Amino acid sequence: QMQLVESGGGSVQSGGSLRLSCVASGHTAINYSLGWFRQVPGKERQGVAAQDTDGGIRYADSVKGRFTVSLDNAKNTLYLQMDSLKPEDTGMYICAARLNILGWWLLLQRDEYRYWGQGTQVTVSS
Repeated sequence: QMQLVESGGGSVQSGGSLRLSCVASGHTAINYSLGWFRQVPGKERQGVAAQDTDGGIRYADSVKGRFTVSLDNAKNTLYLQMDSLKPEDTGMYICAARLNILGWWLLLQRDEYRYWGQGTQVTVSS
């Protein structure tokens, strides 16, 4: 069983920055995939950015050039650096994990992930 704990959310103005962290524990897997998903009330949960331990990375088109995902294997921590934030980035950011490597084309597919955190809220005001 894997546990995921997110932190780093908050309220910022448009153009601001936040850095989210997701700490994964309770596993001994060497190869795994971690991703960030955004949940907005009334809408489907959408993939934002993800990385696996093979170095595979994928971003949603809406965040390319503004968000940077990184995985610290030693700390079992996935980071999401969010710059140039926009009001449409507002939502609950939820970390997800799968205990194997996904093909890069699957990294943002929520149905491919088995473990989910509770999320951290990001609010961007205009």
